[in-house]
Amino acid sequence: MNKVILMGRLTRDPEVRYSQGASQTAVARFSVAVDRRFKREGEPDADFFNCTAFGKQAEFIERYLRKGVKVVICGRIQNDNYTNKDGQMVYSVRVMVDEIEFAESKNASTGNEGGYNGGFGGGSPAPSGAGDGFMNIPDGIDEELPFN
Repeated sequence: MNKVILMGRLTRDPEVRYSQGASQTAVARFSVAVDRRFKREGEPDADFFNCTAFGKQAEFIERYLRKGVKVVICGRIQNDNYTNKDGQMVYSVRVMVDEIEFAESKNASTGNEGGYNGGFGGGSPAPSGAGDGFMNIPDGIDEELPFN
């Protein structure tokens, strides 16, 4: 079984591209900082994971996620190994996203003073809140949301 669940903050705005061909598929790449539960002196406070999502998940990420947003990701680990220009093998892993959800309200994420929070700055504007900590979802978007 290959399954991973992570909760952390996006370290930068997601990079979304569309595949070439007859049916264009969205591909979102981003990284997530996950705080370490136990920290030893001299060690990092967080681990950073590169993630990739496809299709409707990638479109959701492009539309709603920005640097600093806290998310929960369910996915699988995949090798992302390659040989560099010096002929040396470079070993790394990537999280292939199966599911992604918000881990906190918009108000909580913009008010957070944590180390990796960049708010909703840069790129397109953040979705507007209803004042109760929940995001307003436009009517008719049900078929576009990846978690129906």
